[in-house]
Amino acid sequence: MEITEKEKGKDFSTRNARMDDIDEIIKINRLTLPENYPYYFFVEHLKEYNLAFFVAVADGKVVGYIMPRIEWGFSNLRQLPVLVRKGHVVSIAVLEEYRRRGIATALLNASMQSMKNDYKAEEVYLEVRVSNDPAIALYEKLGFSKVKVLKAYYADGEDAYLMARPL
Repeated sequence: MEITEKEKGKDFSTRNARMDDIDEIIKINRLTLPENYPYYFFVEHLKEYNLAFFVAVADGKVVGYIMPRIEWGFSNLRQLPVLVRKGHVVSIAVLEEYRRRGIATALLNASMQSMKNDYKAEEVYLEVRVSNDPAIALYEKLGFSKVKVLKAYYADGEDAYLMARPL
């Protein structure tokens, strides 16, 4: 499924990731995020959750991606412990020169729609560095709430917010 955003004055499109995108996805991950994963990790997620794994294309190249996972676990949103199917945004990144164009929003919206419709997830969650104000603002704009602080979550010792929203 390809969604072109040009009609809104934006010059990019989103589509499901393919195996031939993996090298570009890994390159974006290495250039933009301190959290890097091995090659097989991307391949396994693409094979398992391909309907919700998206890339953004601009100027004829992949400029962003969202890599999800679908899990069973206790709800991050309900007071009582209830097992639910939930989407997990494992990694999302956009090349720096393509930021502030709505690409991350489009990737998140496309992936969350697939998590709900294709994988029957009831909620979605992610972890974000407490210092990453632009990402936190984006997630809050899209309806995510801070659920809790995960102390020393990242390898460098920084805390993370666990953020979640219903689907």
